[in-house]
Amino acid sequence: MKRITEQPSKYNHLEKMTVKELLTNINQEDALVPIAIARVIPEIEALVEVVVDRLKKGGRLFYIGAGTSGRLGIVDASECPPTFGVPDEMVIGIIAGGDAAIRKAQEFAEDSDLQAWKDLDGFFIDKKDVVIGIAASGTTPYVIGGLKKCQEMGIATGCLTNNPGAPLTEVADFPIVIEVGPEFVTGSTRMKSGTSQKLVLNMITTAAMVQLGRVVGNKMVDMQLSNNKLVDRGTKMVMQETELPYEEAEKLLLQEGSVRKAVEEHFKR
Repeated sequence: MKRITEQPSKYNHLEKMTVKELLTNINQEDALVPIAIARVIPEIEALVEVVVDRLKKGGRLFYIGAGTSGRLGIVDASECPPTFGVPDEMVIGIIAGGDAAIRKAQEFAEDSDLQAWKDLDGFFIDKKDVVIGIAASGTTPYVIGGLKKCQEMGIATGCLTNNPGAPLTEVADFPIVIEVGPEFVTGSTRMKSGTSQKLVLNMITTAAMVQLGRVVGNKMVDMQLSNNKLVDRGTKMVMQETELPYEEAEKLLLQEGSVRKAVEEHFKR
């Protein structure tokens, strides 16, 4: 398999570039990412449909990955509860090497093809759930082994990779291959590949949460009120929906705990 992600950068002598040249060239490469994603929207759609189906039936969405890919899965999973007010256990990110790997690379953690299933099994995963493996190279043993075992157990699988023909696609029921081309710094998949993964993860969970009714109009009506900025934002949402003055809207919001509940309570009166 020819790994596009490992091909030489089309730029050379980076150390001789000015800061402006470096930034301009990186930006030009980054601009290719949404174009590449646009080509695979049908594949993303198919995976989202499965995710929505599983979540509606009480299942969960799992991400598994190593290094940058694993961290991106954890970021997306961790942002779902505060953004959409869903339980912490609805979307779960797992990284090779455990939580210590979030901040610091764990040597050889990604090389075990058995560990991902052990990590998933710790959550009592079953057929109601769906697992998405994330790996730019598409060859990471941790991710491939995890998805392969999931398939054997009848659990729906998807994947995000940046290399066509990658072994990872063979163990994913719903493979997504985002061809962003060689990286600006050869092999540094934290760049375009990582950016593409982040964007697609945003698409998957946002679309799924909208389908689950966690957004009304265009507003995060179930967001957690975890800081003053969000309380202020929520208060203004309540004001817009109820025409209450700020102080009353804020009081109602804090009393009910969410924009959705505050608005519902107001119209019950």
